[in-house]
Amino acid sequence: MVLLGETLKKLRIDRRLNQGQLAEMMGLATSAISSYESCSRRPSYEILVKYARIFHVSTDYLLGIERQDYLDISDLSDKEKEAVMQVISVFRNIK
Repeated sequence: MVLLGETLKKLRIDRRLNQGQLAEMMGLATSAISSYESCSRRPSYEILVKYARIFHVSTDYLLGIERQDYLDISDLSDKEKEAVMQVISVFRNIK
């Protein structure tokens, strides 16, 4: 089972953010981000929702309940969304 702190840290690193940058985005102290990532402190529900929105994942994903990745395409046109779906289909058929 993956720990919440590991997931939070991986998401931050994947976005190429340091703890200070993420803390600023979330309106928190850098020490809070560090505490969440080291599992010495648990984030509130409100903070979990902020993480989910910033990283475009579900709170279930953050908590290790859901292993599905999400791709936020909500800001794309219908034509762009269709193109993304076609590319995904091609990759699924390669397996």
